[in-house]
Amino acid sequence: MRSVRDIRLFENIPILVRAPLNVPIKNGKVVSEYRLRRALPTIQYLRERGAKIILASHRGQMGTETLAPVASALGELIPDVSFCPETIGERARAAVRGLSPGHILVLENLRRDKGEERNDPVFARELAALADIFVQDSFDTCHRTHASIVGIPKLLPSYAGLLFEEEITELSQALTPKHPSLAVISGVKFSTKEEVLTALLMHYDHVFVGGALANDFLKAAGQEVGKSLISHGDETAIRKLLENPKLVLPLDSIAARIAGTGYTQGEVRRHTFRVSSASRISPIGQVLPNEIILDHGPGTVALLADLAQKAKSILWNGPLGKYEDGFTAATNAFARAVTASKAHSVVGGGDTIATIENLGLLPKFSFVSTGGGAMLDFLARGTLPGIEALDPHWRA
Repeated sequence: MRSVRDIRLFENIPILVRAPLNVPIKNGKVVSEYRLRRALPTIQYLRERGAKIILASHRGQMGTETLAPVASALGELIPDVSFCPETIGERARAAVRGLSPGHILVLENLRRDKGEERNDPVFARELAALADIFVQDSFDTCHRTHASIVGIPKLLPSYAGLLFEEEITELSQALTPKHPSLAVISGVKFSTKEEVLTALLMHYDHVFVGGALANDFLKAAGQEVGKSLISHGDETAIRKLLENPKLVLPLDSIAARIAGTGYTQGEVRRHTFRVSSASRISPIGQVLPNEIILDHGPGTVALLADLAQKAKSILWNGPLGKYEDGFTAATNAFARAVTASKAHSVVGGGDTIATIENLGLLPKFSFVSTGGGAMLDFLARGTLPGIEALDPHWRA
């Protein structure tokens, strides 16, 4: 695919960049600048060459969130940043016309317009009309078939940004790991992980299934998981994966009784249950019917640390245990084990990155992907809709 380095003319040219600006915000302030800093190389490359830079991104899931605080935070990292409270229309066009060479305009949240997620050609045309060139630098959203991902490349000369290129290079190499190799995949829904687990079992020596995802496998293997969250995945497909000797499951769990007996899976998922006893270490198969698995136990942590220490390649996506409820011991321990190893380490997923960032360990990982679902889809299929929009024939 064509790279941003292949663009011939930059000076005074309006260039629309799909950028990874979906960052966490609390009380109106950006609380992690990690993705913004990863977006800077492409922005700076265009800025130094005198382009008029128009940044488009989404933020949040509701479609009502604003990118105004993100523009402010970006302005503290790089000069000459302004914000337009519209995404398309005359106000946005006027803001683009007013840009000086090397200046940056952040458009409002793309998902405020229903046309973004629907890949509405009218919305795509209005967005494309703001620029002469399109640069895709938001790998984290390229598993979506949205207007700013697959619609605009049909309308403008389109190029891959520097971060986008780096993501593809690193994740392509992750599909051919050095041996011995370890992949750790966590999460909730088996339906969203089946493809990537199947693919990784072809390439990696050990594939550990963690988090709530492990509950589906333990249940299919005939083990008691109590009231723990399960996704009711395809048990036939799960049993087929269980037959693979490369698949690794937890050896033990941190479990606790929950108050009452009427909790639904939805309530467990929403974290509205109440623990009624102190947590305990439970060997696999010894979780009680009224207990919930909260984290992986010390035996599992030791197993993962040993596999990490021996590995030459490690791939990790998704925190271990019930991370969102504060059960982070296994996740933190594995993060430290990975950075203590000599392996080439690739990690992705928003919560995983947040954990590593809180521990101050981000610089010790070989590569940190900005993608969560996009990373998993790429590893499973070797391509993404956003990649194919730039080059229909590309495949890892």
